[in-house]
Amino acid sequence: MSITNIHDAKSQLSQLIEQAERGEEVIIARAGKPVAKLIPYKKKASRRRGGQWSGKIKVAEDFDQLPEDIGKAFGMVAPAQ
Repeated sequence: MSITNIHDAKSQLSQLIEQAERGEEVIIARAGKPVAKLIPYKKKASRRRGGQWSGKIKVAEDFDQLPEDIGKAFGMVAPAQ
């Protein structure tokens, strides 16, 4: 966290913004008393929309069937004797 007076903040705004982008808090003070805090802007996550892949992906008929060798590797299928 760094504290900068208003006069210096006016002349060093680019450097202060870079500090904020790096995640540092920058406090701007007037007569030694904090009046503002410069922090990085975080964009809100947009809502997800479904359906972009509709008609572009095909699921194989045997998709839900576990191959025997995979089942054996994970101990889910007993080895044949």
